[in-house]
Amino acid sequence: MGYDGQVRSRIYRPLDQRGPARAPSLGLGARLALGAGLAALVSVPFVLLLLLVESQWEPLERLDRSTANSLNSFGRSHSWLVHTGDVLEIALDPMVFRIAVLAVAWWLWRREARRLAIWAVVTMAVGGILGGVLKVLVERARPVFPEPVAHSSGYSFPSGHALGSMLGVGVLILIFLPVLSRQGRVLAYLVGAVLVLLTGFDRVALGVHFVSDVVAGWVVALAVLAGTSGAFEIWRREHGRPPSTVTEGVEPEAAPDISSDPT
Repeated sequence: MGYDGQVRSRIYRPLDQRGPARAPSLGLGARLALGAGLAALVSVPFVLLLLLVESQWEPLERLDRSTANSLNSFGRSHSWLVHTGDVLEIALDPMVFRIAVLAVAWWLWRREARRLAIWAVVTMAVGGILGGVLKVLVERARPVFPEPVAHSSGYSFPSGHALGSMLGVGVLILIFLPVLSRQGRVLAYLVGAVLVLLTGFDRVALGVHFVSDVVAGWVVALAVLAGTSGAFEIWRREHGRPPSTVTEGVEPEAAPDISSDPT
């Protein structure tokens, strides 16, 4: 074999013949939690929105108040909207998305896609905890009306429903992207967008959140998704996996485990 052939053989040796991958300094779970925390802390859009809310920036305050008052007035004269909102509040509760992701994670575990299952559970857990902590730190009161159409306890910023829906939809889409066809991906994005937007509208329409609360929930969810996905990608590369893009999902190599029948 000539020199060129020796070089090619070294470059293109199978992955399992290149020697053991460098051991990571942190475990997968720790990396995912750390990545999510860092992403949330450096989330520029959320920080800017928080500063505007805390400083009571007049244009944002005007948008929040006018939207809340308009929808509350409309709801008082259209009882069907309030009844529909009450049903959606239950159907789109964050716990519904958490249970859905937990069920999928259990299914993934059974199919040996255990790294993906861990990522899904950790992402939802970190998002839920972070949302609760931010509510306590900001302590923003919910909208107040002379004749409210609905009531909700706790603080307002960010919206837990908005955060939960965006996070749950994002996790499920990133899990199944590797096995979806082009039409399936379009359908998944459309259904996901409808669920996320409907959740946000429902919270504002019922008068239990401001528009900025909903947007903040979406931003936090995206930050958590970015952080855990980025941490997972680093972990994959440390273990010799080829780089992946967001269009391939979190773990493209798990596609056979997801699509094939369990053994």
